[in-house]
Amino acid sequence: MRITEAARQLGTTPRMLRYREALGLLPRSRSEHTAQRQYDDRDLAAVQLALDLERRYDVTPAALAFALRALAEPSVAADIRNLGYRTGRLTAPPTQAEIDRERALRWLGRSGVLPPRPR
Repeated sequence: MRITEAARQLGTTPRMLRYREALGLLPRSRSEHTAQRQYDDRDLAAVQLALDLERRYDVTPAALAFALRALAEPSVAADIRNLGYRTGRLTAPPTQAEIDRERALRWLGRSGVLPPRPR
């Protein structure tokens, strides 16, 4: 179906569908040889899921697209994780020395709950 019909079914506008497509929130078009994109059930389901996520988590299409990028690109995910550690929103994973100490304590039969690391 054409963009106008797809937008009507989804309760949005053709402009917002084009915007979401530009952000990467739609599956890639499978028909490269036609000038106008045809929307199928897979496309509509992807847009509907994106709309539901945007409402549920109160995020913009751009924020949702960035979240997808963070999931798809390990370097972006690592940078975001680093920011999370620095802001205290994430706790840093244990160091190799802490993991080794925990293993040694378990091997010796001691409960090896480690004290929290100083910040």
